[in-house]
Amino acid sequence: MSIKIIVPEQKQIFKNIMIKLRLIHLLMLVIFLNACNYSIQEENPLVGKHTTYQLWYQQPANNWNEALPVGNGRLGAMVFGDVYNERIQLNEESLWAGKRFNGNNPNALNDLPKMRQLIFDGNIKEAYNIGNKSLLSTPPRFRSYQTLGDIFLSSDSLANYSNYRRDLNLNTGISTTTYQINGINFTREVFASAPDNIIVVNISADKPESINTKINLTREKDAIVKAHINQLIMTGQIIDETTKAQGPGGENMKFATKLIAINKGGEIIAENDNLIIKNANELTLILTAATDYNLNILNYDRSIDPLSICENILTKAQKKSFSQIRENHINDHSQFFNRVQINLGGEQMSAFPTDVRLDSVKNGNEDPALIALYFQYGRYLLLGSSRTPGILPANLQGLWNEHIKAPWNSDYHTNINLQMNYWPAEVCNLTETVEPLTNLVNKWQEPGKITASEMYGCNGWAMHHATDIFGYTAPNADMRWGMSPLSGVWMTFPLWRHYEFTQNTDHLRNQAYPIMKEAMAFISDFLIEKDDYLVTNPTMSPENAYKLDGKDYPCQLTYAATIDNQTLMAHIDNCVAASEILGIDAGLRENWKQIRSKIPAVKIGKDSTIMEWIIDYDEWEPGHRHMSHLLGLYPLSQITPETPALFDAANKTIEKRLKHGGGHTGWSRAWMINFFARLQQPETAYHHVMALMRKSTQSNLFDSHPPFQIDGNFGGTAGIAEMLLQSHNGVINLLPALPNKWPDGNISGLRARGGFTVDMEWENGILNNVTIHSDNNNNTLIKYKDKLIEIEIKKGESKNLNSEFN
Repeated sequence: MSIKIIVPEQKQIFKNIMIKLRLIHLLMLVIFLNACNYSIQEENPLVGKHTTYQLWYQQPANNWNEALPVGNGRLGAMVFGDVYNERIQLNEESLWAGKRFNGNNPNALNDLPKMRQLIFDGNIKEAYNIGNKSLLSTPPRFRSYQTLGDIFLSSDSLANYSNYRRDLNLNTGISTTTYQINGINFTREVFASAPDNIIVVNISADKPESINTKINLTREKDAIVKAHINQLIMTGQIIDETTKAQGPGGENMKFATKLIAINKGGEIIAENDNLIIKNANELTLILTAATDYNLNILNYDRSIDPLSICENILTKAQKKSFSQIRENHINDHSQFFNRVQINLGGEQMSAFPTDVRLDSVKNGNEDPALIALYFQYGRYLLLGSSRTPGILPANLQGLWNEHIKAPWNSDYHTNINLQMNYWPAEVCNLTETVEPLTNLVNKWQEPGKITASEMYGCNGWAMHHATDIFGYTAPNADMRWGMSPLSGVWMTFPLWRHYEFTQNTDHLRNQAYPIMKEAMAFISDFLIEKDDYLVTNPTMSPENAYKLDGKDYPCQLTYAATIDNQTLMAHIDNCVAASEILGIDAGLRENWKQIRSKIPAVKIGKDSTIMEWIIDYDEWEPGHRHMSHLLGLYPLSQITPETPALFDAANKTIEKRLKHGGGHTGWSRAWMINFFARLQQPETAYHHVMALMRKSTQSNLFDSHPPFQIDGNFGGTAGIAEMLLQSHNGVINLLPALPNKWPDGNISGLRARGGFTVDMEWENGILNNVTIHSDNNNNTLIKYKDKLIEIEIKKGESKNLNSEFN
């Protein structure tokens, strides 16, 4: 017997050969499909004629980052598609460890003046030490969002299977697994129904009495499961351990999950906390879950019975057939998802599995239709993680998390990440997804007012860089990351943007403006005078550090960071505009304008880049993932071609950051797409779209920080939209950053500020026609390349223009 030893170099050569052979095979298939004029247009009787956007694979998921997500805003599931031992991982949006507590440091108000003076004097290390002792939250950290558990569908048979496929249809919100065993075709569908507030699993076969499986409902800890007749019932309570970082433990959030199995034919046997299904013709599982979380008090509420909630939901759902539940789900989901259609060309590649297409892109090939799919996937994920019946916004992982202790707690980071989650909400025609965010920000005001008062002696409300569903608003973890006192102000921007796009004055009057006004009250008290300016202190530029002359350590704390000045100017402008629209607070408005006049301007440094700090320091990490000092470029609109010096400096700032390795995380790369779209550099924006796909996208198209963070998906979707349509500063700009790789295409349903919906078609890189629909009686400026016109469109009417604006 001979043994062949392959050294690592030979392995890599072999791997490269196999990749090339696979790509040659793909190319041959592409040629064949082009000859067949392959199309992915189809007619669905429930959703009408739309392009089908679908992820699909020829093998089960090997790990969680290959599974496919479904969600209804409150309940989520990750579907693995295994034939013999299917795993469906579950989430309920409010299942968090911990509880509400006041973490405001009792020493903060007393030591704040000393810390401020140390920062003004340049004694940063001493200020840092005082900050960690006297301003940092007590305890310094909070706890994690947690998994609900898993459903397992197990089979005793290990017979060979064929014709395997698993997919996720974004139009319908249904994940489907199909395969054949012994000539019998099996179909398994999974979806999260918003109308019925449940997760549904349906298994069918084309031969009677073919379904035999064992059903488990499991969780790693803090839960018990009982089987009864045709039900699995999980009840539990999170038991937190006492730690120095997170404080006292104890018996905290209660939760329950209930699964009901409904069979056609065969029998169901409850055995050892499992359900055994024998010889069924069809099987439907309906599941729901609940906790005793109460948003109104930002805490668990012992008057809430999670199991009773589950029973009430399932009692209603049981009265409907599977086909009724499925039809209601599709009708509900598609009315949101199908608002936007996009075609960037290259549809023939849709004949290949999604992972194969992604591998092809990662090996240097182009696939415009995969970019369109990625765009729509971002919309799908936002809809699945932020809508009714859910009450909470999308977190760092949206809704989907398999961990008890998640990376970064799967929390709400409010120094870019949560804001980025909602960048696509308005422009991508999912305005309803902002409601959960608005509601939670409104509730954060209450603990935020306590933080503003106890820490800073200020009116209004404040929060810092990371938080949870319990209203944690004190500085978290360490001064190096946590000292961002304007995070609450930043969180008002999505609320104002919602008004800009919808022109809904009820929302402005009753929701957005009261929150904005209270954030303005904090600003008015928090700012202090320095060299004839009003400045923030203490603060930082998330999460970067600078070099202090003669010091060999990184410094984060500062005063008047550029991001703060941009945030302050934008927020004051928003508050002034809102008060004028509503016709209220004229006296406050004038005071706000006075404050605005004393905010330091954005400055250009010695290397012709935007200064990140009030002093022209050198960065400790020139390739840092955060680009906080370019907030004014995007998502704000303070740096534009109308400010040419800053516009040029912003470009140089990004060049420098990228030269030193910036954009290396998924969400940071996504931000680059938006930056270059605003800089009107289509080819560079496209380069970063491809870099996001090639370096930071997993086989199920989840973004990778690494590990998985959903903000990169949302930022990427927003960036693609920004390349095709911009509407800031009173101008709707058509195709402002259309790259050469998308010469022919169309998009419909994008939204523009002012209450407009825009449909566009282009050919050979030139706009063919555009239709603009109006929800209001508004005039607007329309721009395409060097053409600019003003049009008036009455409410409910549309105007169609060609590239000459005729």
